[in-house]
Amino acid sequence: MLSLILWLVFGAIIGWIAGVIMKDQRGILGNIIIGILGSFLGGWISTMTVGTTFNEFSLTGLIFSVIGAVILIFLKQLLMGKRS
Repeated sequence: MLSLILWLVFGAIIGWIAGVIMKDQRGILGNIIIGILGSFLGGWISTMTVGTTFNEFSLTGLIFSVIGAVILIFLKQLLMGKRS
């Protein structure tokens, strides 16, 4: 149960940070979804580029998660148009 709560909290934080960077704000649920999906994408990117996976909380893992979320927001804006 605690791990689910941590996923939701970190997802919300990552989504919020990516939204600030991309000037694309959404509600808490949107931040959680973007943050969690961005974490998966960031993990895949880190594996492909650096050859590292992150199983524990780390600053590098957080950075890759935010990068993944920023990419998702960019793709959303590209496909749907920017609505800020």
